Amino acid sequence: MESHWQSRELLLLGHSKINKLHKAHVLVAGLGGVGAYAAEQLARAGIGQLTIVDGDSIHPSNRNRQLLALISTQGLMKADLMKQRLHDINPEIQVNAFAEYIKDQRMIDILENRYDYVVDAIDTLSPKVYLIYHTMRLGMPLVSSMGAGGKLNPQLVSVADISETHSCKLAYYMRKRLHKLGIREGFKAVFSPEEVAREAIALTEGEMNKKSTAGTISYIPAIFGCYCASTVINDLISE
Repeated sequence: MESHWQSRELLLLGHSKINKLHKAHVLVAGLGGVGAYAAEQLARAGIGQLTIVDGDSIHPSNRNRQLLALISTQGLMKADLMKQRLHDINPEIQVNAFAEYIKDQRMIDILENRYDYVVDAIDTLSPKVYLIYHTMRLGMPLVSSMGAGGKLNPQLVSVADISETHSCKLAYYMRKRLHKLGIREGFKAVFSPEEVAREAIALTEGEMNKKSTAGTISYIPAIFGCYCASTVINDLISE
C-alpha cells in the first residue's frame, strides 16, 4: 500500500501503475544540471530503487542551474548529496550511490547489475558513448540527454529516437561515434535543435574529453532532466 505522500499520484495513476514504479530499478549516470533533476523526479514518482553515479563535487559555477548546488553544499560530492536528498523525499527508497567517475570495466560491472531503465546524463563524449554502447549491448532501455548548453527556448525540447535527432552538435558526434560501433537507432534522446550562438561557447583547456564549454541558463537543463524522467516513467507504466 502506498504511503500518504503519494496520494495525488495514486489518484492519477492507480495502484497497478504505482506498483510498477515501486518495483523498478533505474540507473542515473551523471548528477549535474540534467541528471539531478531526473533522479529527483524519479524518486518523487515512487521509483523503488535508484542507482546514481557521479564523481564530481559542487563548484560555484554550478549554482546557476544545478539542483544540488548551494553555497552550503560547495565542495561536497554530488552523489552523496543526491542520496541524502532522495531519502529525505522517500525514506523507503533504496539508493545505491557511487561517488566516482565510471569508465572501462567499472562501468561494465555497474551496468551488469541490470536495470529496468538507464538515464544517461553524462556530459562528456567518450564515457557517454561507452555507457550507451554497453547499455544497448546488454539490452536495457535507455534515454540519453543531448546538449542542453547554449539553448534558451524550452518549447523546442523534445524526445526522439537517436536516429531522428538533428541540429544538435553533441547528437551529431554521438551518432557518428555510435555508427562505428554498429548502433544507429534503438534508444531515446532528449534534444533541442535550437541553434547555439558562437559567442556562447568558450574553449576549455585541461579537461578530459571536453574541448569547449557552452553557456547555460537555469531552466533548460532542468527541462531536459524532467523529459528524461517522464520518458522513464511513462515507458515503465505502459509495459
